[in-house]
Amino acid sequence: MYDVAVVGGGPTGGSAAVFLAKAGLKTLVLDNGRGQTRRAWIDNHYGFDKGISGPDLVDAGQRQAERLGAEWVTAEVTAISRDGEGFALTTEDGRTFQAQQVILATGSVTKLAEALGLEFTDGRERLARVVKVDQDGRTSMPGVWAAGVLAGANPHTIITAGHGAHVAVGLISEREGKRHIQHDVLKS
Repeated sequence: MYDVAVVGGGPTGGSAAVFLAKAGLKTLVLDNGRGQTRRAWIDNHYGFDKGISGPDLVDAGQRQAERLGAEWVTAEVTAISRDGEGFALTTEDGRTFQAQQVILATGSVTKLAEALGLEFTDGRERLARVVKVDQDGRTSMPGVWAAGVLAGANPHTIITAGHGAHVAVGLISEREGKRHIQHDVLKS
């Protein structure tokens, strides 16, 4: 069983996976490879002075998460259900993965959140409604967190990546019972 399954591997889910894996959590990312960022050119993502293509940004995030220990599976999650003390995530090809907790990072796609019966609230911009979350990304279902556009974050990649990291840190902090901080120093 995974500690956390992240559904969605764009900037939100990828960033969450980086923080989760670096914290030593057994992390799975389930990504269908069809996110909106894969069709984007990004001139305003901090650190890329010449801009970056969406596919390059997503692929770099995947490599970083995997380097830190996350497992990345290309698959479309079609169902999530309670399974004992965790959740079962079923993919379109019939595979099932178990995780203690789930982070939904599905962008504007609300289908899984709706099927879980999560509470929604009014959205803005292009999304009429978003998953209702607390300040750390907890949803109305214990063990299910939401991040990024799905949780009402502005759709710019720098913001959704930050929100994915924020939600991951909230989850890690809850597990550790104290505020989690990841800060490394340069090696001499």
